[in-house]
Amino acid sequence: MFNGTQALNIARWTLLLVVFIVLCTMNSAGYRYGASDQAFYLPVVYRQLDPSLFPRDRALIDAQGRLTLYDNVVATLARVTPLSLPHLFFALYVLTLTLLFMAALRTGACWYRARWAPLALAAALTLRHSIAKTGANTLEGYFHPRELAFAIALMAVAMFLMRRDGRAASLLAVAAALHPTATAWFVVWLTVATAVARPRWRGAMLAAGSAGILLAVWIVTRGPLAGRLVTMDPAWLAVIADKDYLFPLSWPLDAWLTNLITVPIIVLGWRARRRAGLLVERETALVVGAFGLLAVFLCWLPFDAAHLALAVQLQVSRVFWLLDLLATMYLVWMLADGTNRRAAVAALLLTIASAARGAYICFVQFPDRPIFALDLQHRDWRDAMAWARQTPASSGWLADPLHATRYGSSVRAAAQRDVFLERLKDTALAMYDRDVAMRVADRELALSSVAWDSPQGARDLARRYDLDYLVTDRVVQLPVAFRAGAITIYHLR
Repeated sequence: MFNGTQALNIARWTLLLVVFIVLCTMNSAGYRYGASDQAFYLPVVYRQLDPSLFPRDRALIDAQGRLTLYDNVVATLARVTPLSLPHLFFALYVLTLTLLFMAALRTGACWYRARWAPLALAAALTLRHSIAKTGANTLEGYFHPRELAFAIALMAVAMFLMRRDGRAASLLAVAAALHPTATAWFVVWLTVATAVARPRWRGAMLAAGSAGILLAVWIVTRGPLAGRLVTMDPAWLAVIADKDYLFPLSWPLDAWLTNLITVPIIVLGWRARRRAGLLVERETALVVGAFGLLAVFLCWLPFDAAHLALAVQLQVSRVFWLLDLLATMYLVWMLADGTNRRAAVAALLLTIASAARGAYICFVQFPDRPIFALDLQHRDWRDAMAWARQTPASSGWLADPLHATRYGSSVRAAAQRDVFLERLKDTALAMYDRDVAMRVADRELALSSVAWDSPQGARDLARRYDLDYLVTDRVVQLPVAFRAGAITIYHLR
């Protein structure tokens, strides 16, 4: 049984965790089910639960979906728990932030001397920001496997600092199953750091690395990534031209400065701690590993500039997320470490700053959004998509190409039905497969030749692409199938 002190400690840490989750969510403009990247991640789970879904969009969904075990894991959880998918995704979101909080505290406990400094680090991590021109944010306002993989991998960093290398490797393996590319850079970081920290292991690591290279050669020549050692041709590149985060050599100067500013912060922080005699065990190894990431990025640049498909798809520029993390650890040390009082004041100030920023985002920038929305928030769209789920799984749908942005979720995510085009996500998925890119290009061309929201244009697209329904908030002279407030679903046959 718990005594009074233990119960008080549990209550205290639970309260701190709740504050952390709320601050992360407010700084992400609220939790939104089905938003943004979930336009991709929900359909792959639906496919696992019901293989009959998405007969038309299967190739597009599989372009990235076949590269991870995320969908298998979530589908299994959906089968063995009583939770609906909206509630399951929210539970996974809470789990992600809980793991991130625990990993921040563990890492901070290894990194700082002051008792309150780890809480200052956790508070700093609630300040969501984008990693310039990489397509990644430090936090998302919905469950994203990349965020879960990041939290698990950060715990692996803590295990590395605690000399528990076996646990670190196991955690990286779990994270890699959920999101391979996000985890890959943690693997590089900690592999280089381990080689520095454990010189006696270098021979064995070299042998393992040689075997790993042979495995990688097989993977990209005959295995799951076969066919990707090709150069993207102009037609393929045209489809993803607006995804400028894929091509660092086209970044503006401010993006380079924003990402590279982490380097002098890390160097200055490390040197200051060394002069003060405050370096912790394996800290130098982590810094060397971070510069190993920078070296990987620089070596990757020529292949990306040559538009080698695999190089573009790996998105190596996201190593700057890890450099951003290490720079944040040093900035928090400069601000918070020293006396416990100083660390407590720093933690409080960072928490206040995060709360103020989050309040501005939630109540000024997005006043109509609830902080936690466990279902689709556009009521008319939600009702229309509920009706759409009752139509045959083979039905084809036409909608505004930017419907996911307008209504908060895509037809695929909200109705579990194939849609003619969802511009933002379809063009992003096009980088993984040329055939998918050509499909997107063909549909973009078709939309440029006819008005999709006119009777004649919609019917022309329906005949050409075997479509059954049009969903829109515009008045179109077509037979009405269903109406939900401002949203109308029209028959195209």
